[in-house]
Amino acid sequence: MSFLRKLLGKSSQETRPDAVSRRTSHVTPSRSQPPVEPMPEAPPADSELPPTPKSAAVEAPEPVVEALIENESPEKGGPEPGAPVEVEPPAASAPASHRPSRRTMPPAPKPILTRQRQALTYGIASDVGLLRANNEDACFGMQWHSITVDNRPDFGFFVVADGMGGHLDGERAAGIAVQTLAAEMLDQIYVPLLRNFSAGDSPTVLEALVSACEKANMAVLRGVPGGGTTLSAIAIIGNLAYLVHVGDSRAYLIHDDKIEQLTTDHTLVQRLLEMNELTPEEAENYPQKNVLYRAIGQNENLKMERLVRTLPPSSQVLVCTDGLWDMIEDDILKVVTQDAASPQEACDRLVSLANDRGGADNISVIVLKVPGGGAD
Repeated sequence: MSFLRKLLGKSSQETRPDAVSRRTSHVTPSRSQPPVEPMPEAPPADSELPPTPKSAAVEAPEPVVEALIENESPEKGGPEPGAPVEVEPPAASAPASHRPSRRTMPPAPKPILTRQRQALTYGIASDVGLLRANNEDACFGMQWHSITVDNRPDFGFFVVADGMGGHLDGERAAGIAVQTLAAEMLDQIYVPLLRNFSAGDSPTVLEALVSACEKANMAVLRGVPGGGTTLSAIAIIGNLAYLVHVGDSRAYLIHDDKIEQLTTDHTLVQRLLEMNELTPEEAENYPQKNVLYRAIGQNENLKMERLVRTLPPSSQVLVCTDGLWDMIEDDILKVVTQDAASPQEACDRLVSLANDRGGADNISVIVLKVPGGGAD
């Protein structure tokens, strides 16, 4: 704690115990936790430069298009009295050249509209693990494959959430978030796709996903005061993946014998790594390794990562909670996923391997297999 105060330049009198989300389910089954030092909002990398526009277009190489922006409230004034205040990670003290750059959103590309020979396939699995009394994770998956005269693209929607708060609050928060998000996406995207699909409507998929995530956040705030959850959700239209992410669950893309982490962990230890304040070796045993600075259900003004990514033919997408990735190295995740005969077999083998290595937390995973390309 003294290290954090020194790092942040804060005195003990300025501590707000409720300012940071602690992953209770990852630390202890008990609901009582010691207070955690707040993290003030990071200043701009260069105060003399004007702020970067939220949606400036950038060039991106083909065939992969990637974008990442933060969802920030348009209100520039302070919060209303009594309103919850979201804390940010520590301001970066490393040189500007070493700080992670913020990428801005390019125009969303259009999905492939040709009829595909094969459907998107997926597997899903969740397990309580070996040390927990209950499962605070929640998952959702659905897939639609259509062969019609108008060549509508495949649609899929997949969510993984990892609840926090202790006792039943964590699993209730994760369940509410997933159910709300799924219902909103079915109403806003799935049903309109069935009735009147238009390729020109595809950029609104991300907007609908962000709106659904915000409603899920408010549902958790109302339904589980004091609880919270991570959330990683992917909507797939044709060859495009639209992703929103909050917390430390992860999404990976596996293709060309490589595994790529698509999401960023919203944890204190990850922020300290980015600031070069910790080495990877020190991070492994950092005492506050599971402290989140961003989660669903912690603040009305939710900030989230948003990503649009082209999916290469025959690639695989893996979405999981930290009960999986914290127990299994990325290279092993890739090998097991690629070697499995089906996405469901990959999920089952990954859960089994995490339990073989100790099963220290709840384990949830979804694996998607993208069709190999080509049209009828």
